[in-house]
Parts: sequence; structure tokens; C-alpha cells
Amino acid sequence: AHFDDANPWNVVKGYMDNKTRLHIKIEGIVNGGAIAMVEGLRGFIPASRMSLSYIENLEDYLLKELDVIVIDVNEAENRLVLSAREILKEEEQKEREAQIAAIQIGSVMSGVVESIQNYGAFIRLENGLSGLVHISQISSKRVKSVGDVLKKGDEVQVKVIGVKDGKISLSMKALLQEKEQEEEVHVEIPEAEEI
Repeated sequence: AHFDDANPWNVVKGYMDNKTRLHIKIEGIVNGGAIAMVEGLRGFIPASRMSLSYIENLEDYLLKELDVIVIDVNEAENRLVLSAREILKEEEQKEREAQIAAIQIGSVMSGVVESIQNYGAFIRLENGLSGLVHISQISSKRVKSVGDVLKKGDEVQVKVIGVKDGKISLSMKALLQEKEQEEEVHVEIPEAEEI
């Protein structure tokens, strides 16, 4: 078969196969999505693939520019479907990895208990990332059940004790121990004797 370079459908098929990033401008809003031209063809971006979160008003996207990839090409049905979602997800992931990489072990943060598991509690940190306080790291006393000590929505102070494979390990116990040590130190200082 003679490969026709001039056929825009072959060009966009190539874009799909190579997951080529295309910078497009939204030229029209239609039911359930938006329209953008690629190689002179009318591409459709479903609303669910324009953003990572629900879009209240599609009209806000008119004339906006987006990076998209081609996810479906069907010349017979004149169908060209574009998506920004994969690119946005990738960028979000990269940003998250960069944030995690920037976290200093030993730093102390405040966070909110996001969920309680039988093995520990997930804490949403002030920078938006989540970390786990393992049940063994909650208190210096033995904790039978996480729910006895922590409730969802509790504000807690945590210390970062590890970052591995994109997971953040936190400890509340470490902070309690430091506090106890400080208090012990204060007790042991004798009064200065009057000379």
C-alpha cells in the first residue's frame, strides 16, 4: 500500500502511535467536550479528558491552549479523539515526585489524619502530600488499636523518619520522646546556689 504522507489521517495516526504531545487551542465547545483542529482535522476532546477534576463550565475553556495526545483515530468514521488527561497526570506525578524528593528527613510538619488503618494512620501533610504513621510510631506506649489514639480529622505533629519509593514514613513517637528528654533535662538542672 502506498503510504500517503499528504493524508492528514496518516499524520494523526502517527501522532497516536508515538504519543506525540500536541499544543492545541480549543476552538469550540460542544456537548460533552471541546473541539480543536489538528492537521486540518476536527479533533474532539471529551470533557472528562480535559482536566483531572470535574469541569463546572466548559465554556471557560474556549480559546484556551492545552497539551494533548491523540487517543483515537478512525478515518472511516471521521473520528479523531484527543486527551489532555495523560499529560496532566504525568505532570502531577512528576511534581509529586519532586515534592517528595525535596522532603528533608527529620523535618517536623503538621498534618491532618486522613484515614485510619489497622497498621497505622495516613496523614495529609501541610504540603498536600500523604504519609504513614505506622502503629509502632504513634506513641511510646503500646497502641492496641490506632482508632483508640487517633481520629480522622485530628491535627497532629509528625516527624519525617523516612522516604522510600515515593512513600513517606512519619513518626509521632519520635517527637514525644524528644519532648520527654527535654523535660527530663530541665528537671535535672540544680538551682544555682547563691554565693
